[in-house]
Amino acid sequence: MGDQAALDAEEAAFWRPLMRIMTALPRALEDQFLPETGLTITDYGVLVALSEAPDHLLRISGLAATTGLSLSRISRVVDDLTRRGLTEKRRCAEDGRASNAVLTPVGLARLEAAFPSHLARVRASVFDHLSAEDIRAAGPVLARLAAALDTAPPTDDC
Repeated sequence: MGDQAALDAEEAAFWRPLMRIMTALPRALEDQFLPETGLTITDYGVLVALSEAPDHLLRISGLAATTGLSLSRISRVVDDLTRRGLTEKRRCAEDGRASNAVLTPVGLARLEAAFPSHLARVRASVFDHLSAEDIRAAGPVLARLAAALDTAPPTDDC
């Protein structure tokens, strides 16, 4: 396996559960959330990002960066949300080659209706298993890992 040293016992003890969480947590969240709300976890994340943006609008490339999705994936998600009336796609006035995603009032209402179910799933899947000290200790570590993965270029949203 090249010149890389194998993970030591402490690294492996961290890495293996992290891999399990990355695989199992989205499924655990979605298994009940999708039937209850009609939204996938990805849909929900996109709607949240738009709800937090000024005027509920983000350039598609900025939305991809915010959600951690590829440009092709975010385009498919926004197209699907648009077909369902939860978002709209609009051409960027300053750059005709770019598009913006806009949260519709129907999308905002769906997001607000889904919030209690999402919160319940997050609490049951994650926070009910952690102490306040666990959360305080893990929060900065996870933020540092997320920041290291964030390759989002600065956006010049329309």
